[in-house]
Amino acid sequence: MDFEKVLQVLSARAAQSNHPQEVLRAPEIKALYDHIKTLPSDERGAFGKRVNELKKSLEVVIEVRRQELDKVDLPPIDVTAPMDINAPQPDLLPSEQGTIHPLSAEIERISDIFNRMGFVTEESREIDDQFHMFESLNFPKGHPARDDYGTFMTEETDVNGNRLIAPAHTSTMQNRVLKKYHGNLEKGEAIAAIVPDRVFRNEDLDARHEHTFYQVEGVYVAKGVNVGNLIATLQEFLQEYYGKKLDVRVNPFYFPFTEPSFEFALSCPFCEGKNPDCKVCSGEGWIELLGCGMIHPNVLKAADIDPNKYTGFAFGCGIDRLVMMKYGIEDVRHFESGKLDFLEQF
Repeated sequence: MDFEKVLQVLSARAAQSNHPQEVLRAPEIKALYDHIKTLPSDERGAFGKRVNELKKSLEVVIEVRRQELDKVDLPPIDVTAPMDINAPQPDLLPSEQGTIHPLSAEIERISDIFNRMGFVTEESREIDDQFHMFESLNFPKGHPARDDYGTFMTEETDVNGNRLIAPAHTSTMQNRVLKKYHGNLEKGEAIAAIVPDRVFRNEDLDARHEHTFYQVEGVYVAKGVNVGNLIATLQEFLQEYYGKKLDVRVNPFYFPFTEPSFEFALSCPFCEGKNPDCKVCSGEGWIELLGCGMIHPNVLKAADIDPNKYTGFAFGCGIDRLVMMKYGIEDVRHFESGKLDFLEQF
């Protein structure tokens, strides 16, 4: 392992970064720690010591860069200064200098794939009520699973005195979608819709968790829909999205709004289980990606759909995670950071 080369690369990165501390979370550092597990036990101590020495050297470079940034003097802005209404309009930046945010671009890509599969795309809401967040999805009041979502609530209440919520999943739109397209069933057509939009959860922030992220909800209802249709739909979508053939599997799970419920996993599209150091699947060859299942009869009844006549499936997948896997992004917080050095890569 060439420690000097790693130190040289990371030192240069820290010396140019406006956030030098993040270099200590670089994938190169993680790779060094992961390598320790592969060494014989009598070599791990010495290797770990060299890794710690490398980090100490980086901390010196980081501190120097911090001091440089602290010395940058910005001219003060006089917010009380009068505005000259006759001043010329400033030139706007040309659109060629901007790029589409990676999440926006991938949402368009996801929607396009599902649209070609016969699904329509709907939008969610920034603020919603507890009925659509919980009751319509078979979470009765007092249900313990309500506590699992870490939901943000407002001081404002609805007409029933219940506090409004910032949606923790785009499943809040499921009842509305089922009611909006109920007429499709009477015409012998399926209800097929996806809802890719922003959601909010009270999460402890780290490289894999963010309080604001994006999720795509999928709903399909018709006569004779079964688990095989669910698996085939998700497999076809993921193969199209990642551009290669994938194996999939489902494991039993529990969600109040589906029965039966599953965790859906796909074969690693990057190492195919052949690389024990794979950063995506950790060498296991499988990635647990999303939750799904057959729509619970109570959820269908809440939308005035007869569960004895119609069946359907639903799924929910984190869009941020799909994009992170696709482009090898190591930290979910980059998406909401507004950092140009990250966004300019797309």
